[in-house]
Amino acid sequence: MEIAIVDYKGGNVQSVLFALERLGVQATLTADHEVIRRADKVLFPGEGEAASAMRELSAQGLDALLPTLTQPFLGICLGMQLLGRHTQEGGGTELLGILPFDVVRFPAAPEYKVPHMGWNTLHALHGPLFQDLREEDYVYFVHSYFAPVGSYTIAQATYPAPFSAAVQHQNFYAVQFHTEKSGPVGTRILENFLKL
Repeated sequence: MEIAIVDYKGGNVQSVLFALERLGVQATLTADHEVIRRADKVLFPGEGEAASAMRELSAQGLDALLPTLTQPFLGICLGMQLLGRHTQEGGGTELLGILPFDVVRFPAAPEYKVPHMGWNTLHALHGPLFQDLREEDYVYFVHSYFAPVGSYTIAQATYPAPFSAAVQHQNFYAVQFHTEKSGPVGTRILENFLKL
């Protein structure tokens, strides 16, 4: 099985590579369009800021390539947000437009710090990514922006209101939390993705 990890200089890529290695899977970190196009699975991790990520994707032509992919695709953290239409981050940035959501900032509240950082529970789980997992399983988040709950939502978390912890549209899956930092639950989600 050929696994491509999209290289757009997004952070956290090494952690994802190590997580896959622990599962006995070798992945290729690449921006090569042909390598990505022929891969059996594509992972799109990332940490950082959306505008600079979109500039890098555009510079490499990946903003045009990624929406055309037909194999199973998994966005992680920033990689999930970039699949939306628009983000409030940095005064507003147009995104890849693969999923019909706009990314918004968590509202400031005295009892809820931004960024949302740490362990939180999942609920309203749907679909094959969450096979053998349970409501209220814990995963690890680090983010200040989120996708609202919509028809594309396949898992939710709450902070302080419900938001999309995972989304899906056709072959595109994505999670807001860090699978590679979420212990056995994150490992199971990666395994489930690799079986798609």
